[in-house]
Amino acid sequence: MRVADGVLPSAVLEIGDAGGVLGGINLAVPADAIYDLASLTKVLATGLVAMDLFATRHLDLDLPVTEALPEWRRTDGADIRLRDLLTHASGLPSHLPLYERCSGADALVAAIAAVPLVAPPQTTAIYSDLGFIVLGRALERVADRSLDAQLATLLTGVTAVPPSFGPVSAGPVVGTGHSAWRGRSLAGEVHDDNAAAMGGVAGHAGLFGSAAGVGDLARLALRGLHGDETGFVPSWAIRAFARRSPIPGSSRALAWDTALPTSSSGRFLSPRAIGHTGFTGTSLWIDPQCDRYVVLLTNRVAGRATVADMAVIRRDVHDLLGAAWTGARHA
Repeated sequence: MRVADGVLPSAVLEIGDAGGVLGGINLAVPADAIYDLASLTKVLATGLVAMDLFATRHLDLDLPVTEALPEWRRTDGADIRLRDLLTHASGLPSHLPLYERCSGADALVAAIAAVPLVAPPQTTAIYSDLGFIVLGRALERVADRSLDAQLATLLTGVTAVPPSFGPVSAGPVVGTGHSAWRGRSLAGEVHDDNAAAMGGVAGHAGLFGSAAGVGDLARLALRGLHGDETGFVPSWAIRAFARRSPIPGSSRALAWDTALPTSSSGRFLSPRAIGHTGFTGTSLWIDPQCDRYVVLLTNRVAGRATVADMAVIRRDVHDLLGAAWTGARHA
């Protein structure tokens, strides 16, 4: 996995099915290494909290953002719903360096309200950190509790090593390299600067966890996709969030992405697979059709691997595993 040649400083891989862990590899770090999960936050924190609120009838996915966040006032009058934020169909751009001029969650949300849309809402999918920043704040307002507190309650008793928001000061924490904006090397504090400007708890980034902790949640999701009840989020809600959006040309579900032959899931995972990637070099894919999940955690941002390099590495890993599973099923 390109660790020996220095492209990736470290990597941990876990593979499993609904029943448990099937295998794994850890390179240059212990198996319980804690990684900055980056945009896996969108599915393992924000998406899970939204799913739980939806399942308990505390959240209407079609609620206008203006009703969830009264301070959200766009001069263009765009009708953006919470569902649009979850499916990346709000029309908001992907990213802006708001940390350069804003501090605190309220300031960032107010700044995003003034950002021009790059497409009308509900017309196309544009992957957007900005949309999930707004979504995370909306979920806090709906529940009248912080995102990290909601997640901690939801995951209590679910796993012995639940992913959680940073900062992380204990355990084998993996660094993510130097931050030019903060002027220091980072280990245990969020790599994403917009999330850092929000205090480390944000809808789009900020979650830390080990491969085992992510794998525990993957197994619960996999069992829910099979229709099994686990005492966690109801299976019907898990399946609802895994359903692909009707937005034209979109592979997005509610928070999750879904597998395409061209995606990081590779050529062998089924169209029913759901997953997500993270900027620091992380990914999670879950396939109910072949009853498998794959957790891949790296800190590529502290090494030489580019986004393009990581895209190739992810596809190679999933193709290698997927080919083996296909062969096993057809043997």
